[in-house]
Amino acid sequence: MTAATQRQKFVYRRPWLYPKQERAIFDPTDATGAPARYSFIEASTKTGKTVGCIAWLFERAYLGDRNQHRWWVAPVSGQALIAFRRMKAAIPPCLIESVHGGSRITLLGNRAIWFKSGDNPDLLFGEDVHDAVIDEASRTKEEVFHAVRSTLTATRGCLRAIGNVKGRKNWFYRLCRRAEMGEPNMSYHKMIAADAVAAGILEADEVEDARRVLPDSVFCELYLAEPSDDGGNPFGLGAIGRCVAPLSNAKPRVWGWDLAKSVDWTVGIALDDAGCVCRFERFQLPWDATISRIATAIGGTPALVDSTGVGDTVLELLQKQCNRVEGYLFSLPSKQRLMEGLAVAIQSGTVSYPGGPIVLELEQYEYEYTRTGVRYRAPEGIHDDCVCALALAVHHKAHARQPMIISDRVLQLARMRPPRYMKW
Repeated sequence: MTAATQRQKFVYRRPWLYPKQERAIFDPTDATGAPARYSFIEASTKTGKTVGCIAWLFERAYLGDRNQHRWWVAPVSGQALIAFRRMKAAIPPCLIESVHGGSRITLLGNRAIWFKSGDNPDLLFGEDVHDAVIDEASRTKEEVFHAVRSTLTATRGCLRAIGNVKGRKNWFYRLCRRAEMGEPNMSYHKMIAADAVAAGILEADEVEDARRVLPDSVFCELYLAEPSDDGGNPFGLGAIGRCVAPLSNAKPRVWGWDLAKSVDWTVGIALDDAGCVCRFERFQLPWDATISRIATAIGGTPALVDSTGVGDTVLELLQKQCNRVEGYLFSLPSKQRLMEGLAVAIQSGTVSYPGGPIVLELEQYEYEYTRTGVRYRAPEGIHDDCVCALALAVHHKAHARQPMIISDRVLQLARMRPPRYMKW
């Protein structure tokens, strides 16, 4: 390379991306509004997720420091090669220092972009990677995510995980739900065919043709980013959807409270007389502040509180402030009974709840067969605080003893008439 070439300056302009695409890939934020290190993007086919991430990874490499490494990881080498060819065609040759087969593009300054296969996750460990893209994440092995995440540790690099929706039983779906529910440093985005049509990068008649010729479940996953049921939800996805309703303004009849464990949330859900959710509390606070907030919310309303572990101490402190609080000890059998009762309420339509975290958690629940029978549970790594609080409220509404209401007229008559005693 000549001295003149080394002194050459370049003007970089980011390729045009439509706003939803640019926000998901270049400017993701978490629930607090802070920049998110991880962006999980569920996208229908041909919505621009790949081209957007190619632009992002190139920009991170080009504007980054010398001698850094960045990765594009796909399920198999053939898919990684597609991204390699598209990126190589888009980069001006004067910015490329070298090209190694279909596996690496090195920009000026030894800024390397690698294109890796996730077929053997064991081969992904060891390197220090500054940023990474996991392509077709719903079709990629979970061990690939573990390996890629480990390579970002020393550099504190950023990750973009992109892919079509493919059922619910995969790591990508679970992490998307965690990001959607507000996990710190995570951002969730959804791009569907309608977004691409509105942006002018996809024709509406092509989408309608796909709707006509593809099975409904396939079309919903590939073009609407809506997962199929997988047949594993104990409440029934249709039944869950039918029970969604706005938050009620009525007076609470009962409360159910699930207490935070480690990184979980403390969640309180109140039902009115009709079984509609009328109050919803979800927070993470120190125990003293948690107890104060719960006591203030409950007042004199009957409440059923998780008394498992540290919850037993919390229950005792709450009972000193609120005289209608009872505890519920979670065990495998007792939690199963609780969830079966909630399933009956949802499938019979005797409970309703607003959209948001409650629905997201309900939709992720699954059942499995064990040697002792069927067990309901949340997938590993997924919160179920809202589900437990709702189940506690439903159970308490069915079993809580309500105070006897005596009218003023009855009290007046009781004072006027002396009691009669039966003579034998």
